[in-house]
Amino acid sequence: MIENQKFRPEQVIGPLGEPLTLASLPAPGTTRWVVRRKAEVVSAVSGGLLSVDDACNRYSLTLEEFAGWQRAVERSGMPGLRVTRIQHYKELYEKQQKY
Repeated sequence: MIENQKFRPEQVIGPLGEPLTLASLPAPGTTRWVVRRKAEVVSAVSGGLLSVDDACNRYSLTLEEFAGWQRAVERSGMPGLRVTRIQHYKELYEKQQKY
């Protein structure tokens, strides 16, 4: 029955190279999302520390909002998570797709 158990690591590597645990993630119910906090949640999900559903429930995020964070990190890294730069990175990505 071991194959049916889900393995969750105790810690993963965060966006700045530091170890992340459930205790070191942003507090549940966080409403002020700075780039570092968004990147930590994305790293936690990518590393298997949290599932997408767990992250959305814990932080009251929609699936679309979380998926947007993931896409931003994949396309532009942490700077892509800056709210003031979303349009810039979106336009840059669209231009790259044309070539």
